[in-house]
Amino acid sequence: MGGDEAIIRTIIDRERLPKMFPTHRHDPEFWEHLGRTIASFGFLEDTLKKAYLVFTGTTPVAPEEAEKAVEQWGVKLEKIMTMQLWNLAKEFEDAATANPNSSTENICELVADIKKAAKLRNILCHGSWMLPDNEGKSLPRFSTKDKATGKLVQFADKIGIEYLLQVQAHVTDLICSVVDTVTHMGYQFPGGAGPGKPFHDGQTRPDI
Repeated sequence: MGGDEAIIRTIIDRERLPKMFPTHRHDPEFWEHLGRTIASFGFLEDTLKKAYLVFTGTTPVAPEEAEKAVEQWGVKLEKIMTMQLWNLAKEFEDAATANPNSSTENICELVADIKKAAKLRNILCHGSWMLPDNEGKSLPRFSTKDKATGKLVQFADKIGIEYLLQVQAHVTDLICSVVDTVTHMGYQFPGGAGPGKPFHDGQTRPDI
């Protein structure tokens, strides 16, 4: 069964690969905007972590539960630091709605928008980008499983620079909205220099 056939073994000649392979077919501007958009999602994650810190750190607790609250707070903050966007959005929502001083009315709508954006983030970050068409648009090969049917669903839309610009602008708006939830309570956002009461993220919760 083919025992007499010679096996032709080959390997890739790396020195002959095009410069910047396998991204060489796309315009550099495309990769720039893709990178900026993905980086904006990372900034959104960091912003959610800081907002979570403020909301949980300013939620009042009974004096007799202070020591236990500080211990549990530290453990939770460690978990938050390694969470990704979807779970971060949920934890942010829980923290904001549990704080009696929260003054933003559309937290649930904001979180829903963040979770929707998180799905696109996964596509942009993990998709394998196909060759661009004549307009410079590219299809990211990315599959998800439909929860209702259990079948694989592939992302079907080609993405170009204009699309990436719109996504990046939307993520920027989400970042600003998350910051607003903190500053609207009268607190200075961590790392910022705006007006409001400074939040001290030291070893104890400031409102205990």
